[in-house]
Amino acid sequence: MIPDYQTLMLPVLRLAADGETRVADVAERIADSLGLTSEERDELLPSGRQRVLHNRIHWAKFYMSKAGLIASPARGRFIATDKGKALLATAPDRIDVALLMREPEFREFYRNEGGATEDEGVSDKASVVTSAKTTPEEQIDAAHATLAAALRDELLERILSNSPTFFEQLIVDLLVSMGYGGSHKNAAAQLGRTGDGGVDGILNEDRLGLDRIYVQAKRYAPGNPVGRPDVNGFVGSLVGLGATKGVFVTTSTFSQPARDYVKHLAQRIILIDGQELTDLMIEHDVGVRGYRTVEFKRLDEDFFSEE
Repeated sequence: MIPDYQTLMLPVLRLAADGETRVADVAERIADSLGLTSEERDELLPSGRQRVLHNRIHWAKFYMSKAGLIASPARGRFIATDKGKALLATAPDRIDVALLMREPEFREFYRNEGGATEDEGVSDKASVVTSAKTTPEEQIDAAHATLAAALRDELLERILSNSPTFFEQLIVDLLVSMGYGGSHKNAAAQLGRTGDGGVDGILNEDRLGLDRIYVQAKRYAPGNPVGRPDVNGFVGSLVGLGATKGVFVTTSTFSQPARDYVKHLAQRIILIDGQELTDLMIEHDVGVRGYRTVEFKRLDEDFFSEE
């Protein structure tokens, strides 16, 4: 398990005391000492832009630099300062935000960053430690995941409260937004054709109609999964129509036997459950709209390079 960035402060400072180093080198040595698996070493933040271990080491280094324990003599490199080495000489069991708060310069920085108020100071260590358990990126990702989960639940509730016709139109809007169906008019006309057994509609895969996708939709309440018999009936309809591609959409879930069943078929069957449906709606802006954009910026190292 990858330690949180506060737990990493002490080992990072120890390695920095050995001499000038880089985040990548420190990450490799810490991963080896902790016996991290290859999956843990390569685990990415939800944003997919940085490894979790590297991110936590970066913030451990950054916070310690604000306390005067670490200095950066060159781009991308860092080393322990005399103050950092003096702290290590006291053989601390742990270095964390609460300990760094003893340094006036860090306390000033942390208060301005929003981590603590001036009145809290060092006395409210519990709240300081709790608020600094995760790195800023992880806090942003966690907040985004929470908001997305709440939005998915709200979308499903609204879909179930509307009519079956609304659900069909939603699927049209989503598939067209994803690039299928040619146009809303053509897609709606195709999807409106029912009565072919387990098939609820037919959709052109492209604007020229060179291939077709057959669609089945089940508006089930959560806790009422679509089983293999329903999927089998859909597949049987495709076979009867000579079709090779189908999409089965539900607002609930698919049973494991149903998912296993479609893995080895000659036909290409895509199963979209409630969570996948709402994820696609969010990704393709169907039934949702942006209400707030926050831009985060990073230092441009090339700008400051004099080489």
